[in-house]
Amino acid sequence: MGLILKQLFSFIKLLNSDTGNISLAMGMTCGFILGMTPTLSLHSLLIFLILFFFRIQIGAALISAFFFKFVAFILDPAFDAVGKKVLEIESLQGLYTSLYNMPIIPFTRFNNSIVMGSAVITFALSPIVFLLSQYLIIKYRVTVLARFKETKVWKAVEATKFYQWYYKYDQYKWN
Repeated sequence: MGLILKQLFSFIKLLNSDTGNISLAMGMTCGFILGMTPTLSLHSLLIFLILFFFRIQIGAALISAFFFKFVAFILDPAFDAVGKKVLEIESLQGLYTSLYNMPIIPFTRFNNSIVMGSAVITFALSPIVFLLSQYLIIKYRVTVLARFKETKVWKAVEATKFYQWYYKYDQYKWN
């Protein structure tokens, strides 16, 4: 529970800062892929490796994966239908047989219709999710955050000693 809260606070802090648009958007896109596809498959491991080796906001990925997992259960019938269509393509049967006989590829569980359908749909929608999340992050910072910083409540919080102490502590901690 502590890890999730830490990632949530890190995500909120980065969302309210002026940096990290692409890192946040990539994290949300990776979370979209993790949330929409079944968890125990090889491509989920690949997404986790991408999260750890590149500068992608892990908190954004975990939080968006959590929320997209609920949407995935609703879309399972659509994933199943798309997966069946893809797996029943006659011209690809030889390719599927060859892939299934390879050493590691069967761990992707590509022969499962829900896994195949969710992978096809999520990888096709990933660029759209990336662009949309980047647009929404920028829009949030321009409208919501700017308006909130102009309120009397925020100005009162900024004037407190505790906020000034935290602001100095935060500067020293990250430098």
